[in-house]
Amino acid sequence: MEKKNRKQLEELNGILRETDELYHTAARALGRSDCAFWILYTLRDQPEAPTQSAICNSIYAPKQTVNSALKKLERAGTIRLASGSDRRQKRIVPTEKGEALIQETIDAVRRAECRAFNRLNNGEQREFLRLYRRFTDALRHELAYFEKRE
Repeated sequence: MEKKNRKQLEELNGILRETDELYHTAARALGRSDCAFWILYTLRDQPEAPTQSAICNSIYAPKQTVNSALKKLERAGTIRLASGSDRRQKRIVPTEKGEALIQETIDAVRRAECRAFNRLNNGEQREFLRLYRRFTDALRHELAYFEKRE
C-alpha cells in the first residue's frame, strides 16, 4: 500500500471512529445503549411500524442484539409489539411514553445533525453524499470476498 493511501485511510478510519463515538456518547448521555438508540432513531424515520427484521437491516445489527434491546425497551414501556401481516412478524410500535422519549432524545439529535449538515453549502452536501456513497459501494464490492468465506 502506498504511503499516501495509508495516511488517507488512517484519517478516514479515524473520522469514522470519531463519528461512531459521537453517536455513542449521545446514546449514553440519553441513557440508552447504542442499539436502543438506533432502534428509536429508526422508529422516528419509519412511516409505519417496522418489523424486527427491518430494524436489523436498517441499523446493520445482529438479530440477537436487536432482540435483546427490544425486550429492554418493551419492559421499560417504551415500545409494544403489535401483530403484523403474519403471526411470526411482530411490528415495533412506540408507546405514548416511547413517542415522548423519541421527541425528547432522537429529535434533539436530528436537529443537531441538521445544523451540522447545514454548515455545508448545497453543493458540498451533494458532493459529500455522492462521494461517501461511491466509497461505500466500492468498499462493499472489495469486501464481498470476506462475505463468501463465512
